[in-house]
Amino acid sequence: MVALFILVETASGYGLFKKEEFEEIAQETEQVKQSVLNFGRFSKIIKFKAFTPFKSAEQALRNITAISDGEISEDLKTFLENNLPSPSKKAKWTLGVEDSRLGTALTTEMSLSCVANVDTVFEIIRGIRCHFTKFVKELEEEDLNKARLGLAHSYSRSKVSSDINRTDKPIIQCIALLDQLDKDINTFAMRIREWYSWHFPELARVVTDNKVYCEAIHIIKKRSEIENNREELEELIGDSDLVQQIVDSSKTSMGLEISDMDMENITKFTTRVVELAQFRKDIHGFLTNKMNAVAPNVTALMGETIGARLISHSGGIRNLAKAPASTVQILGAEKALFRALKSRGNTPKYGLIFNSTYIGRAETQHKGRISRFLANKCSMAARIDHFLEKPTNRFGEEFKQQVENRLDFFAGKSQPLKNDEIMTKVMKELKEDNLYFVQTGEDNGSDEKKSKKEKKEKKDKKKKKSMEIDSDSSSD
Repeated sequence: MVALFILVETASGYGLFKKEEFEEIAQETEQVKQSVLNFGRFSKIIKFKAFTPFKSAEQALRNITAISDGEISEDLKTFLENNLPSPSKKAKWTLGVEDSRLGTALTTEMSLSCVANVDTVFEIIRGIRCHFTKFVKELEEEDLNKARLGLAHSYSRSKVSSDINRTDKPIIQCIALLDQLDKDINTFAMRIREWYSWHFPELARVVTDNKVYCEAIHIIKKRSEIENNREELEELIGDSDLVQQIVDSSKTSMGLEISDMDMENITKFTTRVVELAQFRKDIHGFLTNKMNAVAPNVTALMGETIGARLISHSGGIRNLAKAPASTVQILGAEKALFRALKSRGNTPKYGLIFNSTYIGRAETQHKGRISRFLANKCSMAARIDHFLEKPTNRFGEEFKQQVENRLDFFAGKSQPLKNDEIMTKVMKELKEDNLYFVQTGEDNGSDEKKSKKEKKEKKDKKKKKSMEIDSDSSSD
């Protein structure tokens, strides 16, 4: 058995504790659970080793933010180097942490043996947090609670204090609201069609659009009064032949007569549906503006609706930017993917991006290839949108043209441009407009050519020398 050191992160600082013998068995976990509430028993199992307080609220926020991101701060690195024993073959030990990502980072960067996601470690950390002020005598419980509250406010504030014009949370809510409005409007329109069809069933076959149908009912009301409102109906529909067809149908309609009370309720219902349809239009306009501000390149490539669905499904533009192209390709088809893996069948080729017009225009044998290509461009556009300080849609427009060229290539036409050519072209244009201040690909390309030329010259010299040595040895 090896010794177990426990790292505990609090709002006041870092603490290090030690358990002399550690074995990952259920019996030991149960023993720790029983001793957690009793400090006397718990202090016999766990020994306090070291504590370093945070000197300011800024330092605490910086360290906790690094831990939440699975990174190692300089303060934590110094604390562990000063208080952990040097690794040796005789003295074997391991470090227990609560966050598995932090354990992975400690193992990778500091070559420490770490354990995480273990019940025993969780129970020990729970007990340490419960009795922390008893282990650390100079720390009062009231001070620790104040530090927790202040750090919680600072951490929450830092997470939401980004540019309000580029936040992606409204996009997630907007696309969900649009989906709900579409369902509600369709349901309400169906109810109105069924209700009003008892009086004028022929109108439902002539007018197919839900909003126009509701507005037409609001104008026509009873079919016997249609001649009085013919001008308003023509202004609404915009087709005199279609209006004449409605008038003719009203004269030979098979519908029943309707009471004034029913007509009043139907009119009120149609007013609500028309207002909902107008509200949906306004929300869609807001979504378009928000997508152009937050993810202009994804919008230019995929459209605002599909782009918003991708952002919503991945949980934000940051998560979409972190996802590889293979994940973006099947985003939204997780059930089909796991079903295929379970049954060992064919995995899906596309998810939400299937609604894009590019895949619909591709031939059947090229749909998988164009979906991979489109997911690749979408992933690149998301990363540019997330990391570029000055938003621009020029990359997205070029990616869109690149996808169009790829479709033409599958049809046997021209070869599309390569990525480095596209990126160099756009960055050069942005540099000319003072929107992008990074060395363009031409300068980098010239440096690469010089380095390749120098390497080739060195290689030729070595080859020439080896040939001279071989010739001298053969002459001897």
